[in-house]
Amino acid sequence: MEKITIKNLIDFRRKNERTRITFVNNLKKEKVPQESSGGDYWISCLSAIANAYKYENKDLLEEKIELLREKINFAKDKRIKDQFQRNIDVLLNFQDFDLQDIRPSSELTFLKQPKLKSIIDIGGLNIQSKPSHIFSFSENNSEEIGGVWFVAKLNGFKKAELGMFADIIYRYLKKHYSEDFYVNSKYCTAIDLFNGQEVNYSEIENNEIPTLIDSTIEEIKGF
Repeated sequence: MEKITIKNLIDFRRKNERTRITFVNNLKKEKVPQESSGGDYWISCLSAIANAYKYENKDLLEEKIELLREKINFAKDKRIKDQFQRNIDVLLNFQDFDLQDIRPSSELTFLKQPKLKSIIDIGGLNIQSKPSHIFSFSENNSEEIGGVWFVAKLNGFKKAELGMFADIIYRYLKKHYSEDFYVNSKYCTAIDLFNGQEVNYSEIENNEIPTLIDSTIEEIKGF
């Protein structure tokens, strides 16, 4: 297993005992099939929302919506039309989302995410962390760091599943940036674009949401 994504961990948790065996074997062969609603399926809305967050400009959402509507008019395949429409639906719903709720009030400096840093060894398995953004900021004379991860899946994630994304953001920042910054758990945030839920790592710290990554990894290692 070269790398395992958080979505891989969630997919594993959702499977029964019999299909888990096949799933893990495919992971070992790096042949886990992408669901029709995964991979690049949501790339249009994910990229637009990530940019709207970075530049604090919701007009970018409307621009993407108009572009996707044009693509629907030219697309001949119903499956492609449906894909574009689902991306539009997510963007329309997100227009009412208050971006200020999930970002510090101070100025943000967005940091690059080197590919080599994206893999974290947890329990002997390589877990990939690729948040939408990592950013530093100053708050009360403290140099701090946080991250946000916009994720999408048809029918969405359970809140505990969403917490796995917030968890890996926190671990990623602790591993690579804790010597220079205070990792602010309140701003290690995952947002489910399909159903509008959000989770930050402080909810895990306060035992409001369970920690699922380690136990899931141990289950995978049992196969």
